[in-house]
Amino acid sequence: MPKMAERSLMGILMEESSSSSASLLAALRFSVLPIVKVFTVCFMGFLMASKYVNILPPNGRKLLNGLVFSLLLPCLIFSELGRAITLEKILQWWFIPMNVILGSIFGSIIGLVVASIIRPPYPYFKFTIIHIGIGNIGNIPLVLLAAICRDETNPFGDTCSEAGTAYISFGQWVGAIILYTYVYQMLAPPPGETYDSIHEPKLLPTITLGDEIYPEKVPLLTPAESETGTAVSATEPTLNNRWNYLVEKLKLKQIFQPPITASVLAIVIGVIPFLKKLILTDDAPFFFFTDSCLILGEAMIPCILLALGGNLVDGPGVGSKRLGLKTMAAIIFARLLLVPPVGLGIVTLADKLNLFPKDDKMFKFVLLLQHSMPTSVLSGAVSNLRGCAKESAAILFWVHIFAVFSMAGWMILFLRILF
Repeated sequence: MPKMAERSLMGILMEESSSSSASLLAALRFSVLPIVKVFTVCFMGFLMASKYVNILPPNGRKLLNGLVFSLLLPCLIFSELGRAITLEKILQWWFIPMNVILGSIFGSIIGLVVASIIRPPYPYFKFTIIHIGIGNIGNIPLVLLAAICRDETNPFGDTCSEAGTAYISFGQWVGAIILYTYVYQMLAPPPGETYDSIHEPKLLPTITLGDEIYPEKVPLLTPAESETGTAVSATEPTLNNRWNYLVEKLKLKQIFQPPITASVLAIVIGVIPFLKKLILTDDAPFFFFTDSCLILGEAMIPCILLALGGNLVDGPGVGSKRLGLKTMAAIIFARLLLVPPVGLGIVTLADKLNLFPKDDKMFKFVLLLQHSMPTSVLSGAVSNLRGCAKESAAILFWVHIFAVFSMAGWMILFLRILF
C-alpha cells in the first residue's frame, strides 16, 4: 500500500508539473509572440527608411504619422469604442481613467526620487520626472492587443479585440489632458532661456562707437507701436477675444486632438440608444460610415509600426549627448523596471477592493499594460512645442528598444497572474 500511495502521489506531482510547464509555455507564446510581431513590422519600417531603400524618407514618415494620428487612429477609436460603450459600462469602467491618473502620479513620484538621486544636468530635472512618469497608454497597448487577438486561441476569447480596444480608448482622453496640462507646464524651459540656448557657447557682446544710443534721440513710441497702441485702447475686449484667450490659456486646441474628439463622439453616440441604433449597430441606416471607419482602423496598426521603425533609423542624435549616459540609463531603468511593480500593486489593491468588474481578465490585463509601457510617444509632441524635441527623441529611441525585452517579461508575469 505505501508503494501504491507513493506512486499515486508521484503521478499527481508529475501531472501538476506538466500542467504548470504547459501553462508557462502558453504564457510565453501569448506574451513573446506579439512582441516579435511588433518588432518584425518595425524592422520593415526601419528597412524602408534606410538609405539602401529610402521609401520612407523623413517627409514620408511625417506624413504617415499625420495620417495615423488624424484619421486612422480616430476611426479605430470611434468604431470600436462606440460599438462597445453603454451608460452602464461607463459606470463599470470608471477605474480605467483613474488608473491612468494614479499611474501618472506614482510614476512622477518615482521620477522625482530618481531625479533627486542622479541629479541630471541642468535644466533636465523636470524633464527626467516626466519621461519616467508618463507612459504610453494608447498606441503601443493597441498594437500589442491586436497582435494577441489575431490568434484564435488567445486566452481572452472572441471579444478580445473589441473589448481591449474599447478599454484602451476609454482612458485616452484622460491621458491627453494630462499631457497638455501637467506635462506641458513641467517641460517649460527656464525663464528667459530655451533648451538650445543653454547649450550654445556664450559670446561677449561687442560694442562699437556707432552703436551708442542717446536717450534724447530715442522716440517714446515707434510709429508701429503708436498705431497698435491707439487701436488697442480704442477697442474693448469682445466676447470672441475672451474666448480665444480662454482657448489659448487652457490649451483646448492641443487637448481636443483628433483621437480625443473621436473618443468623445464615440462615448456620446454610444450611450444614446437612438443614435447608436442609427449609426453604430450592424443594421443601422448609417452603418456604412462605421464600417468605413472599421476598414480604416485596421490600417492603423501596420502604419504606426512602420512609422515607428522608420523613426529609429535616425538614431538618438544630439539629444543623447545633452542628457548624458547616466540620465538616460536612469530614465530607461525607472520607466521599464521600477514603475510596473507599483502599477501591479495599484491594480491588485483595486481588485481586492472590488473597484472594477469581476472575472473580466481583459479589463485587468489592460490596466496592467498601462503601467508597463515605455514613455509616451505624445510626450515627444509636447517636447517639440517646448523646444526639447531632440532630447525627447533620444529617450524615445532607447526606451522603445529596451521595452521590447521588458514588455515581454511583464506580459509573461501578467498572464501567469491572470490565468
